[in-house]
Amino acid sequence: MSKRDSFIAAIQKSYQTSQPAIHLGSAILEGEIITEAKVNLPLKMMNRHGLVAGATGSGKTRTLQVLAEQLSAAGVPVFMSDIKGDLSGIGQAGKTNPALEERSQILGTSFQPTGYPVELYSLSGKKGAQMRATILEFGPILLSKIFELNDTQSGVLAILFKYADDKDLPMVDLNDLKKVLAYLSDGPGAAEIKSDYGSISSSTAGTILRKIVALEQQGIGTIFGEKSFDITDLINRVDGQGVISLLNVSDVQDKPALFSTFMLSILAELYQKLPEAGDLDKPKLVFFLDEAHLLFKDAPRAFLDQIEQVIRLIRSKGVGIFFCTQMAQDIPVSVLGQLGNRVQHVLRAFTPQDADALKQTVKTYPRSDYYAIDQILTTLGIGQALITVLNEKGIPTEVAATHLLPPNSIMGPMTQADYENHVTSSDVYLKYKDPIDPESAYELLTKRMDDQARIEASAKEEVIQAKQQKEEKGMITEMLTSPLAKQIGREVVRGVFGMLFGKKTTTTRKKSGGLFGF
Repeated sequence: MSKRDSFIAAIQKSYQTSQPAIHLGSAILEGEIITEAKVNLPLKMMNRHGLVAGATGSGKTRTLQVLAEQLSAAGVPVFMSDIKGDLSGIGQAGKTNPALEERSQILGTSFQPTGYPVELYSLSGKKGAQMRATILEFGPILLSKIFELNDTQSGVLAILFKYADDKDLPMVDLNDLKKVLAYLSDGPGAAEIKSDYGSISSSTAGTILRKIVALEQQGIGTIFGEKSFDITDLINRVDGQGVISLLNVSDVQDKPALFSTFMLSILAELYQKLPEAGDLDKPKLVFFLDEAHLLFKDAPRAFLDQIEQVIRLIRSKGVGIFFCTQMAQDIPVSVLGQLGNRVQHVLRAFTPQDADALKQTVKTYPRSDYYAIDQILTTLGIGQALITVLNEKGIPTEVAATHLLPPNSIMGPMTQADYENHVTSSDVYLKYKDPIDPESAYELLTKRMDDQARIEASAKEEVIQAKQQKEEKGMITEMLTSPLAKQIGREVVRGVFGMLFGKKTTTTRKKSGGLFGF
């Protein structure tokens, strides 16, 4: 058997499946695209998580588009971030051209222009339906990541959440967070928490407050509040196709910690609220985290621990997660080890650091009888990738350099007019358009402080009145006990008795008539 025939047999044995699958493309051997060596990813294995990696411009975004299209066609909803705002074209049928026709012909398929059901979301509310989460839903760990707090400041933030939880003070938006912070740092609550929670220094409180204000000044404080996003809106279908939910972050892409952490908060909520699903034939939802390196950059240990827990356990909820980044090394080892499906686009080795990264990536791939992994990784073309996935039995497949399928939808954004019309005509947009201001920690603490102020004012008034009464009583006592008051009293008494008994109470001096009285 020739090497070519042996290769075809190995690929077909490894990737052939009787179950529904994502068709990724056809394998390449020594520069030849072999049509019959088809590379497939079983739908059943999509919740074993995966990685799409490669250098800038290598075609990662279009790979995500192909995956999202085929998942949607199979009735699986998708959620993904749109970093540059150029994925909205998934909602409209693509247009054929000679290059697409040639690629499809090589792969033994036909180009079928197709649009897929899309929902457009935004963190600012300007690019789609407003996505929000309450401060309480976000929690102290994720919030600390957004604010870029150190360990001490993160600990103080945890105290705020603990106190709010203990005292039944729902923190919904940033106003609530600021109110609780002020109340516990230099307000009436400072003494209250000293023994049970510890004191909060003015410098730490000031730092956290500045972080909150900075976020508000950037115009994206609206992500915290009500109406909070309902995760069930991500698991929708239209005419049997899974809805592709796109979070457009093009207007906040300079705040990577914000949008990457927000997506993780959605993922954590899915983990908390979805019921156990067992081993499904296809996932309930596939979640794509683009620019995943931003999620892990400078992440504290508590944050990483939370990510690892979610990744490890969410599979049983029927959710698959795919990380998209430039280098596999951008993903922590503890997370990377849980990603069973790998799509690696071309890597560059222009610097010593690139060469080291290439060596590390090669070590993560199974041994191949058909490729020198280090060489193939640096010679792949745009729209090609080195692939290994889990087959329907959960066994890693043969490594295959693959010529990938093109998307069926537009490879770019919708026109501005189409985009705005799509957004404003959406029921989801109308559902989250107007914010709600419920009674929460701000109102409850304000009322508590006002009541306390009234009690203190009333007590102060009572003290003042008592003092005044005491002073008045003292003055009267002093007047009554003075010599003048006593003399007046005696004269009054004599006058009264004189009137009662008809006696004069006064005497007149007799005139003197001389020495002998004559």
